[in-house]
Amino acid sequence: MSVIMTLRVPGDPQAFERLAKDDPDRLQRIVGSAKSHGLIAHRFYATEGQIMAIDEWPDPESFQAFFSEMEPDIGPMMQEVATGEPEIVFWTKLDTGDDVGWDA
Repeated sequence: MSVIMTLRVPGDPQAFERLAKDDPDRLQRIVGSAKSHGLIAHRFYATEGQIMAIDEWPDPESFQAFFSEMEPDIGPMMQEVATGEPEIVFWTKLDTGDDVGWDA
């Protein structure tokens, strides 16, 4: 069963959107690598002073292999927008019988 990975980091969401707009090739290289490591789904979200990535991966090891490979690209990008340390958490789905959406 796949896992959800959340990465939360204090930072400037508007600066991150500007970075993505100003250098779309950078993010496309990162996404391409993620897909080659098995990425199933990905989105960025934000709230005041916080940036969060939510990914679905086949397993934590797939994410870790991707992140190790792309850290030279991801690290400098995060330094441009982050104001603190990231927190990465892996989540497994619970079988509660009340699923809605995502092709439940």
